[in-house]
Amino acid sequence: MKSQLIVLVLACSVFAAEACVGSIYSLSDVASAVQCTTVNIHSFTVPAGQTFSLTLANGTSVNMFGDVTFGNQSWAGPLFQISGKHINFDGHGHIFNGNGPFYWDGLGTNGGIIKPHPMMKIKISGTFRNAKVLNSPAQVYSVSNPAPLLMTRLTVDNSFGNLPNAQSNGLPAGHNTDGFDVSTTDLVISNSQVMNQDDCLAINRGSNIVFTGNTCSGGHGISIGSIASDVGVKGITISDNTITNSDQALRIKMDATATNSSVSDITYFGNRGFGLRLFGILIDQSYPDTLSTPGSGVNLSGVTFGRPVTSLTVNPSADKIAVNCGLGACTGTWDWSGLNVHGGIAGPITNFTGIRGFRQKQ
Repeated sequence: MKSQLIVLVLACSVFAAEACVGSIYSLSDVASAVQCTTVNIHSFTVPAGQTFSLTLANGTSVNMFGDVTFGNQSWAGPLFQISGKHINFDGHGHIFNGNGPFYWDGLGTNGGIIKPHPMMKIKISGTFRNAKVLNSPAQVYSVSNPAPLLMTRLTVDNSFGNLPNAQSNGLPAGHNTDGFDVSTTDLVISNSQVMNQDDCLAINRGSNIVFTGNTCSGGHGISIGSIASDVGVKGITISDNTITNSDQALRIKMDATATNSSVSDITYFGNRGFGLRLFGILIDQSYPDTLSTPGSGVNLSGVTFGRPVTSLTVNPSADKIAVNCGLGACTGTWDWSGLNVHGGIAGPITNFTGIRGFRQKQ
């Protein structure tokens, strides 16, 4: 009888844990809510200077049933952080509002008021989907997943930052508003939209990363880099994205002073670009300067434009492609037969003769 009672108690405990639903209406609810494997977030305002941080049990499902707004204060951030394994996060179309206009001064993280960044620090595996970030103070998503992660149907809307304000000296008020900053492996970002004033995607290190079916507008396009010293990037697929009204569509940027780094196995296909202001494709080993004296400390190889064709339309004064390699730093043969660039002028190709299947025409 005693053993049967113990079994019954254990069974009830398991059932209770499975049935546990944690509800968050304020930061004071977080500690108890994350004890459950279902966490529901309702509308509330995060007090200024505090992080909304979720440290979750493995296998937790998180749902947003209201918008989350962050109070205004000059501090380092982040505003939101989530960690855990095998997490299913569904924003159900709700908003994380960063109140960017309070911070925007045209300088981003290069000066002026201290801006909390990144706004959203993602440290989960599983799925993160159906959420909108509105008016981030500066950079939006920093992604460092511990195991495979799908980020899908997300919106970053910093379009209001295109306008100047009283603090920006006539420049767009938003700056350094990167959509996704990525240093990780086994990541897919799909079917999302980014409207901003900087990189739509920036891959700084990592491998096995797919960026597909997304829309980027107003910023610097899709970037690998900047690549600093002692890092590797390998196995990247950029496919079926649309890039509009941006400085360039696709860019690989490597620090001029970087050493002991490599970028390889980069595949582009099916991308489209319109209204590209400066370049169609920019590959540059002189970052942070553009098309200046390149360094040779990053070995770049295996940059491929496959099919379906990537088709770009650049502005009349823009370079179709520009490739600026350090001596001996770009290696191998690159198949660019799946690239078409319309409009613009022929750009420079420095210290590399390995591009095949693509011809720049005036």
